[in-house]
Parts: sequence; structure tokens; C-alpha cells
Amino acid sequence: NAYLGGIEGVTLETLTHDFYAPAQAHGYEFIQTEVTAIDKANKIVTTTSGTISYDILVLSPGIVYDYESQFPAWSKEKIAQVSRACPAALMPGSEHLALKRQLENMDDGNVVIIPPASGKYRCPPAPYERTSMVAQYMKSEDIQGKVIVLDTRGGAFAKGAAFKESWQDLFPNTIEYKGNTKIVDIDTQKKMVTYKEYKDVEDETGVEKTVKYEVCNFIPINKASPVIAMAGIKTNASGFAMMEGTSFRSVSDKNIYVLGDCVTHGVPPSGQTAIWGAKRAASEIVAQLGGKAFDSKSNLPAQSANVCYSMVNGNPNEAIMVTHDFDINPTTGNLKSKGNVPKPNDGNGKFRSKGVGKLTTEWFNGVKRDLFL
Repeated sequence: NAYLGGIEGVTLETLTHDFYAPAQAHGYEFIQTEVTAIDKANKIVTTTSGTISYDILVLSPGIVYDYESQFPAWSKEKIAQVSRACPAALMPGSEHLALKRQLENMDDGNVVIIPPASGKYRCPPAPYERTSMVAQYMKSEDIQGKVIVLDTRGGAFAKGAAFKESWQDLFPNTIEYKGNTKIVDIDTQKKMVTYKEYKDVEDETGVEKTVKYEVCNFIPINKASPVIAMAGIKTNASGFAMMEGTSFRSVSDKNIYVLGDCVTHGVPPSGQTAIWGAKRAASEIVAQLGGKAFDSKSNLPAQSANVCYSMVNGNPNEAIMVTHDFDINPTTGNLKSKGNVPKPNDGNGKFRSKGVGKLTTEWFNGVKRDLFL
């Protein structure tokens, strides 16, 4: 999102990483391939590069977009057309480049951002940070228009109070948030979104409206990667893996662990949560391979297990943050979380500050060092 917003020092190179260098430095093998089948009975993974046997299998395949559930009447051709014209940019790869190119090439006009309509999705604050960063980009480039958010959450979204405060302070004439909407159609030829807007949650009728756009960022409903189903482990209705207590091990297979977006723990699907979970799983795997017991409830509750930053301004770079404490859910036995959005000491009573903006950069650089050095 900072890349989309044109934040100084954030380039394509910032987001491009070498996976082979850490493999060489730390003595593991990195294979760029595609998984086509998982035989958990015989502990074999089949890929386009051949088969790999395993003792312990760790899955972290992420999410896919579920256009079909959200718009069952759309043809495959329509889905392909919308996904190209209105890139979701929630998964790594060319989507972010496409959205960046569209912003750089746009004339005066509106940018429409459509967060996932329902369900669990990757990085809950992402669409709203993107709203800030696109508004920042339009401001810096003197582009006349609005950033229009067509949401379903009525303003009750991740870091909502902090985002809305910054929007009012920084971009009062640019960001237009509509919290009770339902997308009816997207016409990529006319660059038109048709939607229904409701007065409140009790309004069942709504009013059908249209909005023209220069750029549209449509993020559909998310579901778990089909790799999870391929593994044949127990999942919920959305395909997310059912977990064994507070562990990151599958409830139905002691030799399969799941990390990142695809777990059913009640914790935010963020980058920091994935890192925290990976370190916990690594400790459990070492114990399992060594024939030792491991208490997955150890070190719980975990204070500030998740820390998530969102940029809301550029020049000066300012950000907001949320922390989550993790603990045991007494009903499910899985992990639960409790969030807190603090007002920083240097924020002059606001949720955002330059200090938090600096922490955002430091966190990102720290993650890069952990993963790629």
C-alpha cells in the first residue's frame, strides 16, 4: 500500500526478495514449483518438479479469491475480465503492479475501493490503509477526484476509529466512505460500478446507485487455498484448517501443520501473526521430531503477539497501529485475541504519529532481515 501511495523510499525493489540467498545461508533447499497432490497416508507431496516425501508437512499456501460465491451468475470470462480490469492486489505478484500502473496513468476522476464483502480475509486493515495511500497519491499528484469506499461493515472495521479520524483530518474532501452497500455489478467497459446503498442494517430494500471510476480496486471474498483441501485435513465450511487446541497442528493429522491465512484460530490473519505462529510451530515440530512432549499452551497469554501498522499519511509519513494479545478461547480451546488501538505519546491526542510511521518502516525492515538474510 505504501508503494501504491508513492511513499518516499518504497519502490518495487523494496518489495522484491531473493528466496535463494537465505536458503543458501541457512542450509535448506528452496524449490520453486507447483504442488499438484498431497498423499498424507504415504506422506508424499507431488509437484510439477517431482515427488517429495516428508516426516512433517507445513502448509502456508495463503488465500484465493472467491468470485464464484460472491457472484454466482458471473461467467468465467466475466470474472477474468473484472479481475484484470479491477485488480484486487491482495496477493503478491502482478496485481500490485497493475494497480500501480492504473493509478499512474489515471486522469482526473474517482478511485473506487471495494473491500471483501464478508468472511475472513487477508490483513483486515489492508483496504482501509489502501484508501489512505491512494488519497495520499492523488493529493501529491494533484489528481482531482474522490476515493470512494463501498463497504459492508458500517464503519466497524479494523482500526476503524483511527482510520476515520485520519481521513477526516487529512483527506476530508477526497475520501468518501459508504459503509452499508452491496455490489450489484461491475461494468469494465463503461467503468461503472452498480451497487445498492442501505440506510442501516435494518434497511432490507436499499437504493440502487451507480458510480463512475477511473480506477477500481475490487477485493472479492477470500477463501483458503485449495492446497488445504488437497491435503485432506479437516476444515471449516470456508476451507480453513481446523486446529488442534492452541497448536498450529491440524486437528486431524499430527504430522501436518498449517500457518498464516488458512488457520481457524481466532487471531488476525496478519504478517506478524504468521511469524509468531511459525516460531511456535517450529518449536513444536522440533519437540515432535525429538520424541519430546510440547505444551502448546506455554507462554499464554501472549502480550502483543500481533503488532500491525498502517500508513495513513505521507510527507510527513504517519501511521496508526494495533496490538493483539493472544490467549486460550475457553469455548473452542483454540487461540483467541483481543485488540487495542493506542494513541501514541507523540500523536498530540491523535491515533496517528510520525513516530508510529518510523516504527512501521523499522518493523518491515526487521521482517526482511528475519526472512531474507
